Amino acid sequence: MNHLELRPPTMADVARLAGVSHQTVSRVLGDHPNVREETRAKVLRAIEEMGYRRNSSARALATRRTRTLGVVAANTTLYGPASTLFALEDAARAAGYTVSTVSLHKLAKETLSEALDHLSEGGVEGVIALAPQRSAVEALAELRHPFPVVVVGTGSGAEIPSVNVDQQLGARLATGHLLATGHRTVWHLAGPEDWQEAADRVTGWRDTLEAAGVEPPKPLRGDWSPLSGYRAGQQLAGWVGRGLTAVFVANDQMALGVLRALREAGVRTPQDVAIVGFDDIPESEFFAPPLTTVRQDFATVGKHSIALLLDLIEGRAPSGTPGVAIEPHLVVRASTAPD
Repeated sequence: MNHLELRPPTMADVARLAGVSHQTVSRVLGDHPNVREETRAKVLRAIEEMGYRRNSSARALATRRTRTLGVVAANTTLYGPASTLFALEDAARAAGYTVSTVSLHKLAKETLSEALDHLSEGGVEGVIALAPQRSAVEALAELRHPFPVVVVGTGSGAEIPSVNVDQQLGARLATGHLLATGHRTVWHLAGPEDWQEAADRVTGWRDTLEAAGVEPPKPLRGDWSPLSGYRAGQQLAGWVGRGLTAVFVANDQMALGVLRALREAGVRTPQDVAIVGFDDIPESEFFAPPLTTVRQDFATVGKHSIALLLDLIEGRAPSGTPGVAIEPHLVVRASTAPD
């Protein structure tokens, strides 16, 4: 039996089979430019023939690079955080990095500190934190850590490097669309008060109405769930016929609940009340009626977040780099215009 069958092949074995030095194999693996193409091809053939796989631990010791990024997240059962997490992992893989994720029930200072310590012990080169709550961003700004940190989903005003969808612009698009289709005012079902994205959507909605000379109605509050939307929809149904003809809902799941409550109350959408949501979840186009909504490009958020973090790791961007804002897009469907 060949002794190589008893253990995984090493770089020295590859060098022996290819007839080159250990250093040459290392250069080929590192994509070094000073290797002749004929030699590179010979080494790659040997690697393929032997089934050689790089020892990531040894590589990390030699280069002081683990090519591992950390992600701290909470609320990952919600569409936005879940989609963002998937996009981050996908973008990291495309850049040649693996991801170590810590999921928390609550983004408090103590739990964030423990998560960052855990990731530090694991040798991550940088961390992305999905921090939609203002308190989480404030805690991250106070904590000290040995690697760069980028926050995602924190909305406007973050004092640390961040990547976000422009929530205020999305709210302006939604509200402006309803005003442009002839509604005199637009009501709003907002998200939780401690979410900065929810606050930014309220700001965009209110600014758009005030710019049109309209006094904003008092917003209702939900918790992102269809049930909270349903309960708010029951309240909104009582205002139909008393000036309520359009509602901007802060996410599509709550919009689903609003649609159900209005339908049960005999209110037609969009003939009696037009509805706009936010997120463009995959089910939105199959609501009854299909939902007009604001689409967030989570794939672009993931790519920009990973790119910014790698720039910080490599020293290509200063720690005070301003936040990156991704533009959302309005998707018009039947919930705001009769067939």
